Amino acid sequence: MKLGRTILSATLAVSLAACGGGDSNGGNFAGGGGGGVGGGGTCSLSERQDWALSVLQEWYLFPTLLDTSVNKANFNDLQSYIDALVAPARAQNRDRFFTYITSIEEENRLINSGSNAGFGIRLIYDTVNNRVFVAEAFENAPAFPQGFDRGTELLQINGQTVSSLMASGGPSAVSQALGPSDPGVTRSFVIQNGGVQSSVTVTKAEYGLDPVSDRYGVVVLNDGTEDVGYINLRTFIVQDAGPQLRDAFQQFRNQGIDKVILDLRYNGGGLVSVAELLGDLMADGLEGQIFSETKLRPSKASEESTDLFANQPEQIGVTKLAIIGRGGTASASELVTNSFIPYLGANIALVGDNTFGKPVGQFAFDRSACDDRLRAVTFRTVNADGQGDYYDGLASVMPNTCRAADDIFTQFGDPNEASISVALDFLAGRTCTPISGKDDTIQARGAERVLLQPKRPNVAQWENPGLY
Repeated sequence: MKLGRTILSATLAVSLAACGGGDSNGGNFAGGGGGGVGGGGTCSLSERQDWALSVLQEWYLFPTLLDTSVNKANFNDLQSYIDALVAPARAQNRDRFFTYITSIEEENRLINSGSNAGFGIRLIYDTVNNRVFVAEAFENAPAFPQGFDRGTELLQINGQTVSSLMASGGPSAVSQALGPSDPGVTRSFVIQNGGVQSSVTVTKAEYGLDPVSDRYGVVVLNDGTEDVGYINLRTFIVQDAGPQLRDAFQQFRNQGIDKVILDLRYNGGGLVSVAELLGDLMADGLEGQIFSETKLRPSKASEESTDLFANQPEQIGVTKLAIIGRGGTASASELVTNSFIPYLGANIALVGDNTFGKPVGQFAFDRSACDDRLRAVTFRTVNADGQGDYYDGLASVMPNTCRAADDIFTQFGDPNEASISVALDFLAGRTCTPISGKDDTIQARGAERVLLQPKRPNVAQWENPGLY
C-alpha cells in the first residue's frame, strides 16, 4: 500500500513555507507579534522595528539569546536593528545572519518561477592571488551566451582590473563593481577562457533559476563496478526543482541504479518541501520512518512536527550515497544529508570540504502593507537519531568524509572532476583522505577559493551564494 506523507503535528504546513536546516515555502504568517503591530499601519522605520521585535519575542528559536535592550533609535535601517537583536545568538554560532528582512514580492517570484535579475553567474574568488572565476553559469541568463561558463576568469570590470579591485577593497570591491541586481545594468568585461582573452559587454536581465541544468544536472556515471546516478542540484528554493528531481529519479529507477552522487557544493538551501521530496525519492523501503523532526522553542512546543518518508512513484532505494559539499553547502542541503545518516551509516559520505553548518530554519512572517517578510530563525531539525547540532558543519557528524578539491576548470558531471572522481571512489569502496575535522572549512583553512557574496545579499543570493 502506498503511504502518504504523515505529519504528526499541523505545523509542517508552516515549515513547508519554511526555509533552511530547513527553510520554507508556504503557510506564511501575516502580521505577527502583538503590540498592535500587524499587517496594517504605516511603514515608518520605527513601526517596522516594533513589528520585527514583537515577532522575534514570540517566535525566535533562542529567546535567551535575544538582546531586547538595544535602542532602535540607534539604527538607520531595519536589518541593522535585527542584526543587533540577534547578536548574542550570532556570537554563539547559532544565527549567522540567518534572520533577515526581505521582500514578499521578490521572494514569491523566486520561489514560484526562479525569477531574479542579474548576469546569471556564480562567482568564486582566490584569496591568495586576488583572482575571480565563474564557478557556475545559468544557461538561460545573459552572461552564458557571451562566453561565461565554469572556469572563466574575470580580468576586468568596466575598465578596472579585478586584481586591483581585490587588492584595494577585497571581494566587496568586486561585488560593488558588478553593480546592483537590476535589469538594464550593463558592465563591460575582459574575460579569459583557456588562456584566450576576450572583451564582452553584458546587460543584467530577468531570468529564471533552473534548479537542474539540462547540460549536466542528471548524468549516469560508472564507478568501475556499476552505474551511478549523478545529480547536480543548484538550489532548493525554486518549486520547479520538484518535477525536475522526479524526472531524474525516474531515469535512475528505469536503469536499476541504487548508488547516487548528490552534488550540492554551492547549494545554499531553500524549501523544506523540496528537501522532503528529495529524501522520499531516495527512500524506497523506508516509508513511514522518520525523515526529520522539527523542534521549536519551549513556548511553541505544541507546534513541533515529525516528518516521515513517503512513497513516490519515481523513488529508488539508495544503498550508497556520496554528498559533494563545500562551505557554500547549507540549510536544506545539510538537512537531507543529516536525515540519511541513521539509515545508511557507513554507506554515506561527505565529499569535498566541510559544509556551512546551518541546522536551523526560518518561518516567514509577512507585513504585506510594507512588502516586508521577516525570515526569522524559529526551528531546528534533527534526524531519526536526534542528531542535529552541526553548527560547525556536517564533517563532525558524518560516518565518512573524503577530502576533494573543487576543480572549477572541469565541468560538472564529468567523472574526471576532482570531487566527482573522489565520490566515485567512495561508492566503489576505494579509500580516500578524510576531512580533518569540524573546523576544517574553506574559511578556517584560508583555502584559495571562496564564493563571492555581497555584504547584504538580495533575495536570490540568500539561497544561492555567489550569484550575480
